Amino acid sequence: MPRYKLTIAYDGTDFCGWQKQLPPDETAPPPAPGEDRARTELRTVQGVLERAVREAVREPVIVTGASRTDSGVHAWGQCASFLSVPDTDKGVGWPAERGLGTLVRAINGKLPRDVLVRDAEIVPDEFDPISGAREKEYTYTFAVGHDRPLWDRRFVFHTWHELDAARMAEAAAYLVGEHDFASFAQINHGRRTTVRRIFGCSVEDLTPDADRGDAAHGLFPGEFRRLRVRVSGSGFLYNMVRILAGTLMEVGRGKVEPRQLPAILEAKDRRANPGPTLPPQGLRLEWIRYDAERCAGPDAPGTHG
Repeated sequence: MPRYKLTIAYDGTDFCGWQKQLPPDETAPPPAPGEDRARTELRTVQGVLERAVREAVREPVIVTGASRTDSGVHAWGQCASFLSVPDTDKGVGWPAERGLGTLVRAINGKLPRDVLVRDAEIVPDEFDPISGAREKEYTYTFAVGHDRPLWDRRFVFHTWHELDAARMAEAAAYLVGEHDFASFAQINHGRRTTVRRIFGCSVEDLTPDADRGDAAHGLFPGEFRRLRVRVSGSGFLYNMVRILAGTLMEVGRGKVEPRQLPAILEAKDRRANPGPTLPPQGLRLEWIRYDAERCAGPDAPGTHG
């Protein structure tokens, strides 16, 4: 009964987040006993991926994801897993000997164009993509310029205000370490604790040289500046990275001083933080790191990318 770990990339624009869900129907009375009132699921990454995996392995597997990204949030390194129980007589399941590369191609052949399985590997039966995660990295990307971005508009947040990357980087350094991040969490977040550990927080200027452009970032000479906030940590509160990026944006605009960050943290109150919760499109889950021994399945074939 092999357990498979998948690494998935997706454009979150046209999804209602990662987690499977039904549309709200608050006006409808409760169903009568025995009444079947099924509603069509919203389009979610988990729902699309699970259907593709089930079709590929011909088995009603359950796909569990590591991070419940919101609607509009993208991923390059989301992780998920499923357990297969092959029955060769019935032609169901995915025996390990069929190969990881074949599995990746089979699933991708069933997926829409905005989702891609990048990698598959065999992991121990007890592997849990949620509780086993040790570190995650997110990025938030800004397009800075007077006109709206076109080529990568789905993947950046546009601001016409000039941003000072050096000031933003100075402020970001105050966020590294273990802190109470209540000032960077949505009110009524529902978590028992708001203490989190940030391993790294930096600001990168992606703007190319004016005479060469940069096709990898959808840029042409003189079009836009691109700034990227990169943050890694043991875990994050709801909307924490979007609020963090919004706070650093206000620092870059000169509305907040870098030295104010310790006081904002100490306040432990979202209302004490002037940084806005930025829209989801600039946010991307880059990778999730696990302990090596938790990902090493016994006699597992090599990872296939």
